[in-house]
Amino acid sequence: MVTIKLFGMTKSLAGGQGSLALAFTNGRQVKDLVELLDTGYPMIGELIHKKKILVSVNQEIAHDETEIRDDDEVALLPPFAGGTPMDQVSDDAQLVRVQREDFSVDAEINRVRARSKRIGGVATFLGIARDRSKGRDIDSMTFEHYEGMAQAKLLEIRERALKDFDIIEVAILHRYGEIGIGDNIVLIVVGAEHRAEAFRACEWAIAELKRITPIWKLEHTPEGEVWVEEHP
Repeated sequence: MVTIKLFGMTKSLAGGQGSLALAFTNGRQVKDLVELLDTGYPMIGELIHKKKILVSVNQEIAHDETEIRDDDEVALLPPFAGGTPMDQVSDDAQLVRVQREDFSVDAEINRVRARSKRIGGVATFLGIARDRSKGRDIDSMTFEHYEGMAQAKLLEIRERALKDFDIIEVAILHRYGEIGIGDNIVLIVVGAEHRAEAFRACEWAIAELKRITPIWKLEHTPEGEVWVEEHP
């Protein structure tokens, strides 16, 4: 028996459940799990075959031959819509956070500026909840994240940005839970000696966050709730 964590639209496709418990019959690989889903939850199985839903094992994207053991953590990841506790004492840990509460843009800019006197320019991206999307009015939205894996992906983005761009520091924050219209959602702050690299790294970081971070958005509209598979 394997328990599968569900996120985003996979919950709806499974009848509103937060997880599935399935018993293996013919094998213990991911492809065998997909066969079980094809039978019991054909819409989920179809989306896995189309690569619109990914299977993760122990918070790593799995392939067909990946073995699944009894104590493995298995999850189904729909397209990403794209928490470290606030009371951690390490300032490094504060630079990458997934949190429910709001953040101060000024405080996060100052946190990055304080890292080095060589910083001569700071570029920021602030994502805010808007009241309309794809022709729909929106009352509010809820962000769901894969605890642990989301933080790991944000740390990976920070490390790659520091390695691949001529910058000095990066802070990446994303909120989860219900977000009101006009409220902050995500913040990227990049400090560098010169503005050009700060802008380049900031643009790359938000694009990469939306591409690889397991965070999903549920929009609440007057007509009902809509899981957003992807957004600009």
